[in-house]
Amino acid sequence: MFHSAATFDLEELLQCYAHGERQFAGLNAQGQDLIQLHLQDADFRKGDFRQARLGKSNLVGARLQGADFSEALLWGAILTEADLTGACFRDADLSGAKLIRAHLNGAYFCKASLSGADLGEAQLKGALLIEADFRSMDDQRTTLVRADLSGADLSYANLATVCLCQANLRGAKLCRANFNVGLRRSPLTTDLSGANLENADLSYADLTGAILRDANLTGADLTGAILARADLDGARLPE
Repeated sequence: MFHSAATFDLEELLQCYAHGERQFAGLNAQGQDLIQLHLQDADFRKGDFRQARLGKSNLVGARLQGADFSEALLWGAILTEADLTGACFRDADLSGAKLIRAHLNGAYFCKASLSGADLGEAQLKGALLIEADFRSMDDQRTTLVRADLSGADLSYANLATVCLCQANLRGAKLCRANFNVGLRRSPLTTDLSGANLENADLSYADLTGAILRDANLTGADLTGAILARADLDGARLPE
């Protein structure tokens, strides 16, 4: 049996995993090198991964509720369908990570980098994404298609080029968020087609050139918002 409370031993962890063990709750892997590991369906609830290096690791379906990934390097990590409810990603690098259908309700992403990440159909209810960076990486669009971000805090977040088609942003805080692609040479745009922004706070957000076709903005706060060149065809606007 793996002793997660003891001094971290990567060889022991991998050996236990190879023999079918999946219970590693409370693992202390702070600052450890875990690059390109294959640990699908493992249980790392409340694990300590602060400043750990998990680039390109395969954690599909892993249980990571309440885990701490503060300042961790997770570039290119595969976290598809992982349960990361309440996990902390403060200042973490998730560039290019795969978080498709991941459970991220209540997760903390303040100042995290999510450039080029795929969060398609992810659950992010009540997540804190203050000052998170979603800018595209080498023209790779960050995807939040049909993601549930209801009530999430994305204040000051950089969402330029992000695809939020049909995403649920009902009641989300997007105060001073940036959706403006600016003078990029890339053909990518910020796409909010069909998104639900009902009662969202978009005050002073920069939506220059954003696509808001068929979006629901009923009850949204657009005080001071910049909508220059935005595509509002079919959008439901506040009264």
